Amino acid sequence: MKPKTVKRRADAPRRWPAKLWQLRLYVTDSTPKSLTAFANLKKICESQLKGCYRITVIDLLKQPQLAKGDQILAVPTVVRQLPKPVRTIIGNLSDTERVLVGLDLRPAD
Repeated sequence: MKPKTVKRRADAPRRWPAKLWQLRLYVTDSTPKSLTAFANLKKICESQLKGCYRITVIDLLKQPQLAKGDQILAVPTVVRQLPKPVRTIIGNLSDTERVLVGLDLRPAD
């Protein structure tokens, strides 16, 4: 018996596996941009990855040496470490559509 192939409709929502998404948010202190970036990232994760994500906030004023590992040139920056491949988005994450595409949660049009 031949296995069935099920095709996903183009307009059907994408289903993500229940694996942990690991995100690092690089900020400098508690500036308005840093706080906005965290709030925006949290809102996106709650709506798209509920229960399957971990956000690590790294304050580069306290731990500047950590910027080198992910090649951070500007803040705020979010780095998706898992699932692979690594993705990086710079800014306060207010453009939800851009963030969803950047994190590979939604295909680019």
